Amino acid sequence: MDDTNVALFERDWNNTLYFFAFNADEQIYLRYGGRDSASADTYLDMDSLELAARQGLELHQRYLKGEWKPAYEQPKPVYPREMPLLVQRTFAQHACVECHLIGDFQNIQRQQDGKLDKLSHLYRSPDIKTIGISLDVPKGLVVKEAQGAVQAAGMKPGDRIAALEGTPVWTFGDLQYRYDQVDRAAKSLRITVDRGGTAADLTVALPERWWWTDIRWRQSSVDPRSDFEDRPLTAAEKQKFGLKADGFASQVKYVAAFAKVRKTHDLRVGDIIVAVDGVDRDDLANTADLYIKLRKKAGDAVTLDVLRDGQRVQMPLKTYVLSFRK
Repeated sequence: MDDTNVALFERDWNNTLYFFAFNADEQIYLRYGGRDSASADTYLDMDSLELAARQGLELHQRYLKGEWKPAYEQPKPVYPREMPLLVQRTFAQHACVECHLIGDFQNIQRQQDGKLDKLSHLYRSPDIKTIGISLDVPKGLVVKEAQGAVQAAGMKPGDRIAALEGTPVWTFGDLQYRYDQVDRAAKSLRITVDRGGTAADLTVALPERWWWTDIRWRQSSVDPRSDFEDRPLTAAEKQKFGLKADGFASQVKYVAAFAKVRKTHDLRVGDIIVAVDGVDRDDLANTADLYIKLRKKAGDAVTLDVLRDGQRVQMPLKTYVLSFRK
């Protein structure tokens, strides 16, 4: 990646496999790739790859005839040599820039420069299933099931998703890339579907925390790891314990074995975390773990207020920076 324009080929760099269909003028027709937290190939198979290749060739023929032009402007070029921290890790050590370094070092650089937005930079590629979309993967963007928010907006099985906020999409890679660019504060989303040859615009009401997805599989140095998983308490549970209805109180449902090895904390399954450093509510977080991920830096130490066996106790927790091959 030493001399690659990473702005042109921008993507979620944690994807395992990614293709671009583009021409000699460096205009991108479409993308093929993308994944979710469940698997690297949830949305990948040979049928959808063949379909994407055919669509790319069709768009190229339209481009040659003057019938197609990109719906976006070419981004300002960005090269690895312009990322100081990445330079220290690679060029300065006479090492090459590997693709899996790009996204992580972009975020490390953003954090150092005070420009890291965790909602968009850490919580990348929101899961389309959260708003109710299930795709018939071999058929590309044909909807297999529509539930929740998209069903309420009028989406139906058999619809083909054709555009997001007015920008055409041809593959799941396109859809996920454009969906990832939606403002995290957005309350609604315009999706255009092709229904039997007729276009229909649907306004989808985005649910609270629509951008949240499981990011534990990501190799992210700016993600404060804490060796536990939790779930938000229900309204009834909060009332039972006398906790704020709008607080982020959560119950521990899993503790990693490494918590003892790393001396991260002494949490147990069943513990209820009611505050972090004395804070018990947040405009975005609905669990203690999410609050820590959004509001703390990797390596920070915090104090938890925990309900255990009817007693409220304070407990130290030390987050850590994920170590992995770079």
